[in-house]
Amino acid sequence: MVLLARVRWFRPVLLRNPGAPARLRYGHGVIEFGLTGGIGSGKSTVAQLLVAQGAVLIDADVIVREVQMPGSPVLDRMVEAFGADILLADGSLDRARVAGIVFGDPDKLAALNGIVHPAVIDEMTRRRTAHADTDATVLLDIPLLVESGYENLAGIIVVDVGPETALERLVTHRGFAVDDARARIGRQASRDDRLARADFVIDNRGDLVALAAQVDACWAWMLSLPRPVPGGPVVPIRGRGEN
Repeated sequence: MVLLARVRWFRPVLLRNPGAPARLRYGHGVIEFGLTGGIGSGKSTVAQLLVAQGAVLIDADVIVREVQMPGSPVLDRMVEAFGADILLADGSLDRARVAGIVFGDPDKLAALNGIVHPAVIDEMTRRRTAHADTDATVLLDIPLLVESGYENLAGIIVVDVGPETALERLVTHRGFAVDDARARIGRQASRDDRLARADFVIDNRGDLVALAAQVDACWAWMLSLPRPVPGGPVVPIRGRGEN
């Protein structure tokens, strides 16, 4: 079942371009959507299904890993803050060790975010700017989108499952300990908070066939929305209180 929250439906305009398939769009400017969901929701699967439909994906988690590569300024600052023990033998980041250091310690978590977030924001803004003068349908996969309070999007897509379903997936499919999985779920925005921000909700309690049908409906909705006038500013996506 597709759940829609504050969904705005419009009649799309069908344009045919020589040598290209028919596409649904208003105008010709880039349009940006946010994609979010709690850990264990299946958000990454939804992102890949939307990419297969034609969306351009900018994935915050992928960027985090890229800015933390060996030799990067971000990794160097992390070593200064948390010690060389956060590195594996090959010089790459031991993510599990970092998680063990910062989760449960608000001050250390804030220090980590202060190192990583600015670099991620800058890189996301650079990639978004690269599409600013195109007609792309951009999907911003941001786990903490709801927490950021960012509003300047055509719509927010939330992939939703109940906490017990998410817990079972994390334990069964990703090897989390039950207490660790519960703690990670509890540190994120609540399910109610995510749903309150949603413009389109994908209920991912079912199988992949059911999910694919909902993604089809989501893509049709994305293409039905009017596009902004080209040339608008690219506003960095910052968390509340970040400059």
